[in-house]
Amino acid sequence: MSKKVLVVDDSPVDQANIRNALSDAGCLVITAANGTEAIAKAKAEKPAVIFLDVVMPEMDGYETCRLLNQDPATKDIPVVFVTSKGEKADKVWGQMQGAKGHLAKPFTSDQLIDQLKAVV
Repeated sequence: MSKKVLVVDDSPVDQANIRNALSDAGCLVITAANGTEAIAKAKAEKPAVIFLDVVMPEMDGYETCRLLNQDPATKDIPVVFVTSKGEKADKVWGQMQGAKGHLAKPFTSDQLIDQLKAVV
C-alpha cells in the first residue's frame, strides 16, 4: 500500500506516532505542522488522504478542511480528523466541514490503518 499521505499535527509527538504507523504500513508520509502549510502541501503533493488534527494554532483543522474542500485542486482528497475532540458533536461538525473520517486520540496503529483503508 504505497499511498502518499499528508499528516497535519502541531504536536511533534502525535505527528511522529501517526507518521510511524503509516510508514510501517508502507505509506509515503509527508508532514505539516499547521493548516496553512497543510493546504500548500496538499496542492503541491496531491496526497491520497490527509490525516488532520483539529486543535492547532492560527487555523484549526475544521477551517483547514473547509478550505481544502472549497479548492478545486484539493477537494477530492479525503480528510480524516485525528483529534482529542472525540464527542459525537465533534464528529458531526467534522463531517459537515467535509471530513470522511474521524479518529479520536489516543488511537492504535490498527485504527489508523482501518481509517486509511476506509477512505482511500
